[in-house]
Amino acid sequence: MGLNLAFVWNRNSEKLKDSVPAELILHSLREFPQRGADVIVEVCHPQIVKDFGAQFLSRSHLLVGSPSALSDPDLNQKLRHAAKHYGRTLYVPSGALWGGPDIQKLNDCGTLTALTVRMSKHPSCLRLSKDLLSDWSEGEGRRVLFSGPVADICPIAPNNVNTMAAAAIAGSTLGFTGVRGELVSDTALTDYHVVEVEVTGVDGFTVKTVRRNPAKLGAVTGNATYNSFWSSLLLCRGHGGRVYLC
Repeated sequence: MGLNLAFVWNRNSEKLKDSVPAELILHSLREFPQRGADVIVEVCHPQIVKDFGAQFLSRSHLLVGSPSALSDPDLNQKLRHAAKHYGRTLYVPSGALWGGPDIQKLNDCGTLTALTVRMSKHPSCLRLSKDLLSDWSEGEGRRVLFSGPVADICPIAPNNVNTMAAAAIAGSTLGFTGVRGELVSDTALTDYHVVEVEVTGVDGFTVKTVRRNPAKLGAVTGNATYNSFWSSLLLCRGHGGRVYLC
């Protein structure tokens, strides 16, 4: 496929020793320009996007695996400006978002009026920054943890709601404050995650999709999302200085 690995970074480089050749391990992210990567793939944490995103774009295209970082309006604008200034593409993978390109088409036509994403997972699969699930117990069933603007849930569950963030990018006229998200804990979901997307357009147009993604207990990401992410990476060949859903 013509892909060569330039480097791999982990905040604890010791964890890479048994799986990555020593010459490909990057011990400091500040040294990334020396590796000459055409595309940098971030799958770490929104903080890395905040700290290094603009620097990455000054040298390479950037595939943001933590698009929840873009819920910060200042960072969003900073990275869009960097992409335009340097002529690099800020790629946002669709991940578990089914129908992302169709949402984007509706958005670009000016006929997207509402967009809601509901994500339901077993509580062991949720990583929350606030104490919303400390009292969960097996057999309790379904509990709605959050319902509101995607901008408000991204800082609370940055590892779990990247699909919502991708939807906010696809529906950019609504954005992070206009796209609504709902995060649900459900102890019955022991084998898969569920993503429901409801799209509303003009003149009564509506579409609703339900995606069941096989996942092990405790897994933040469902099995099928890995293949989706790889397919997104293969599209990162340069689309100009802009944000591009892939």
